Amino acid sequence: MATIKECRTALDKLSDSMQGAEGDVRAAAALDRSVSCHITDLDVTFAGRLTGGRIEVHETFPGPPREKAQIRLAMTGDDLVALVGGELHFARAWGSGRVRLEAGLRDLFHLRKLL
Repeated sequence: MATIKECRTALDKLSDSMQGAEGDVRAAAALDRSVSCHITDLDVTFAGRLTGGRIEVHETFPGPPREKAQIRLAMTGDDLVALVGGELHFARAWGSGRVRLEAGLRDLFHLRKLL
């Protein structure tokens, strides 16, 4: 099972990848939205913003998200690490229910370029 530190490192790696992206991916990463990522097996949530092409984690707290972020992810720590490491395909994980993504319809259209 992935640790909280490994999950935070994975989010940082994802953020770095998004900032270095080009074209449609860079445009999708340029959204300015509140974000939460609930790690279900650790019962911890990372909350922050997607802004300037990066995910900025502002706080980490136990339990599910305290507020409804504009973009909400939920998955196990191992799945987060595997997604960022390229070992797990997002669409398959989302389709099978291993990863949950909730956002407004317009944001989902933008995010599909990232994921």
